[in-house]
Amino acid sequence: MKKIRILGIIPARYASSRFPGKPLVEISGKTMIRRVYEQAKKSTNLDDVIIATDDHRIVDEVSSFGGNVMMTSTDHLNGTERCNEVMNRQSDSYDYAINIQGDEPFIQPEMIDELATILDGKTELGTLVKTITDSEILTNPISMKVVINKNDEAMYFSRSCIPFVRGISPNHWIEKHTFLKHIGIYAYRTDILKKITALEASSLELAESLEQLRWLENGLKIKVARTNFETHGVDTPEDLVKLENLIKDGEE
Repeated sequence: MKKIRILGIIPARYASSRFPGKPLVEISGKTMIRRVYEQAKKSTNLDDVIIATDDHRIVDEVSSFGGNVMMTSTDHLNGTERCNEVMNRQSDSYDYAINIQGDEPFIQPEMIDELATILDGKTELGTLVKTITDSEILTNPISMKVVINKNDEAMYFSRSCIPFVRGISPNHWIEKHTFLKHIGIYAYRTDILKKITALEASSLELAESLEQLRWLENGLKIKVARTNFETHGVDTPEDLVKLENLIKDGEE
């Protein structure tokens, strides 16, 4: 059986509207982008890892610690488009790309490996889900929720709580149904990556501001793998403070 070859790609923009320069902030002595890269390199299923950026300051930082980096266009609207450019410029052949979020400095390499287990050549797109155990997440629009079918394929993603549990107070929903949180790491089969970057923005995508709804609206299938690991993304300076406090608590 042919070995599936996977390239890990870490998109990293400097000009974040909520947190400019985010990839270069230091967390306990290392920049965030370095932490993401070093964690991704520990994955046993990635054939290589590359950081894709649009800013020379990030290129300089990655080069300083010996990381693999590629300068990409400043015109990309999202990380998926940046991943597609990287894949189009590879001299080696890969079956899949895994898009690893550049603001997840403590992503566990096991999470990448869990996603890789469903990449068999037939899977078009893949992502991770985690069972929700905290009721507050159900009503938090920053945390994406997903419902899946019996084939472990995503049916819908939403910022709202899905499904709605009828006849029961929302405070007790989590006791009556297994809700799933979407973990924002994506796998794209190479041919599908080219296809989705050529699609027009869809009505559901525009309503929820969730790119993956464009793929579903166009009939593509998103396979899900499960994880028990939690993520600690950094979207704002306040998130960074919370993360640093978690680190300090872990050291005590």
